[in-house]
Amino acid sequence: MKFNITLVATLLATYILVPLLLGGDSYVMSLIIASLIIGGIALSWALLGNLGGMVSFGHAAFFGVGAYTSAVLTMQYNVPVFIGLVLGGVGAVLSAILMLPVLRLRGPYFALAILAYAHIFRIVATEWTSVTNGAGGIASIPSLPTVFGYEFSSRTGNYLVILTMVLLFAWIYDIIRRSPHGLALRAMHDSEDATRVVGVNNTLLKGLMLLVSAFMCGAVGAFNAHYINFLEPDYAFSALWVTIPIVAAIFGGYRTITGPLIGAVVVYLVDQLFIKNIMPTGHQMILGVVLVVMIIASPDGLLGLLRKFMRKKDAAA
Repeated sequence: MKFNITLVATLLATYILVPLLLGGDSYVMSLIIASLIIGGIALSWALLGNLGGMVSFGHAAFFGVGAYTSAVLTMQYNVPVFIGLVLGGVGAVLSAILMLPVLRLRGPYFALAILAYAHIFRIVATEWTSVTNGAGGIASIPSLPTVFGYEFSSRTGNYLVILTMVLLFAWIYDIIRRSPHGLALRAMHDSEDATRVVGVNNTLLKGLMLLVSAFMCGAVGAFNAHYINFLEPDYAFSALWVTIPIVAAIFGGYRTITGPLIGAVVVYLVDQLFIKNIMPTGHQMILGVVLVVMIIASPDGLLGLLRKFMRKKDAAA
């Protein structure tokens, strides 16, 4: 019951209080939207790392493919924007299918192979000028539509859409983690050979996690394209769509569901609102220092640190 009350209070705060208190401040709302975009990528990365046991340096591939898929379909084929968001995720899944052969690789070899795919897709987007307009980019990408008189293209509308997407992905993550497949995936971390002996198809489960992770990241990329209304290869497949979400996921606690989301909001907002004002150039170096300190102080991330603090407080009481 306590959990349900906490969940309801959190949902009320995010859906009602944030737009009510901050909806009039376009700058702060844009920062919150950007932090949720990073949170969505961080969540998809954490799902692959925590359940799939695979560290990826190439999520920019899914982000970029999802963005281009939705942008092209809505502009050239008049696909409704909200359907375009879903198809952006589907496009990322199709790109992930091309990556399935690298599942036989382990550790850094898998991470580097996925990174190579991201570079390949960036080159394709640059050279396929008849569809993507190459390095010139795509401008005037349709914004989110007006539905029943409500403009989702507004700052508050965009916030509500990305918030709903991220929470939906977190719910899907939780369902998978609690399922028998999630139990098998966690057991694989201790011994893949043991799970294989009892009949678990490790490669199939890892492949499914890669596809789910790709869909989440691709849908977030599609949303971002319709949010900023512009797209070009170096931006869509930028390494920043990998590094900052990884920092956020590890900082918040990538083995939890809420950790990557909290980490993204905290890391991005602190960086943009405080650190950037103090150190305009090279301010992202501070993120690296903070990450190292967090790993040393609490390998389980911010949520792990808070749990330790609460246990000590309860013990002292």
